[in-house]
Amino acid sequence: MPEAMKKVRSELGPDAVILNSKVTKTGGFLGMFKRDQTEVIAAIDPADTKEPVKETKTTKKSIETSYHAPHENKEVMNELRKMRAILEHKDPAFTPLYQQAYDYLVNQEITEELARLVVENVQGRHSDLVDVEEVERLVTLELYEQMKECPFGKPSFDKKYIHLVGPTGVGKTTTLAKLGADAALNHQLRVGFITTDTYRIAAIDQLKTYAKILDVPLEVAYSLEDYKKAKNRFKDYDLVLVDTAGRNFREASYVKELQKTIDFDEESDNFLVLGLTSKLTDMKDIFQQFKEIPIHQMIFTKVDETSKSGNALNMVMEKRTGIAYLTDGQNVPDDIKETTAMGLARKVMEGFRDERSS
Repeated sequence: MPEAMKKVRSELGPDAVILNSKVTKTGGFLGMFKRDQTEVIAAIDPADTKEPVKETKTTKKSIETSYHAPHENKEVMNELRKMRAILEHKDPAFTPLYQQAYDYLVNQEITEELARLVVENVQGRHSDLVDVEEVERLVTLELYEQMKECPFGKPSFDKKYIHLVGPTGVGKTTTLAKLGADAALNHQLRVGFITTDTYRIAAIDQLKTYAKILDVPLEVAYSLEDYKKAKNRFKDYDLVLVDTAGRNFREASYVKELQKTIDFDEESDNFLVLGLTSKLTDMKDIFQQFKEIPIHQMIFTKVDETSKSGNALNMVMEKRTGIAYLTDGQNVPDDIKETTAMGLARKVMEGFRDERSS
């Protein structure tokens, strides 16, 4: 095989593509003394060179090279180009600049299917474009077009109750405090807190600390009856923010217990809180686990802990559900930003030129 590969490189150059290789037995006498022969079929793209397709065979004692006329069938040669592109992890449909845009999106953890759709749409309308900044602008705009029908941006606080649900460890309690601070300090609303996270004493203490700083009353609900009593206490308040327990989302009983404790009615906005550092498969599983609860928007936390924001966009496209906020730290009331479809598209593409030049 080393001799055959040396022959291929010598005859066809470093861009040759290995189409097939096999080892056969030849020669011998009365079934004995057969020799191994390695056969390698290699080809190169006629667009790059006028060299014909070659078939190389090697044995332990000799090297034979046979030549075949170039195949004139365009379909066959297109298949060869596609095979070469696959071996090089490239999409033969993309020009080099658009290939870089596709690779960048995939590196941002955009799914290959969505990245291909976006880049194909842009290249289909601007096939001859060679300006990097213009490609960045058009891909950003295409990402926006894919998401623009989904509801983005913070709520107008027109509903009295806001429920935050999600798995443990994503920062629901801190996010709740940030929303409360925004409503109380920037909108001058009369705010109350309810927590149903009675599984972690630390969670109650944490929210008590935030409530004290913001001068906001807090009620702890251990059951649906407690929750209704808390709602009754806050009947004259403008906004009530409800923190929920963040247990293992894979436990089927978790959501059922939530529904027994909290009344997710039409008077509430329900937000699913997800960590941007989580895997896409886990995010999908979490969303599915909460399917019995009407999720109006998502909130992504831990944005500062990763340089890749593609999974947020993947979830928007997968679930057709928009994003209200992105959070990027622990500071209350700071480190929370309202987001838009265009804002998320720009965030995904913000490192394209830097990565291309590196």
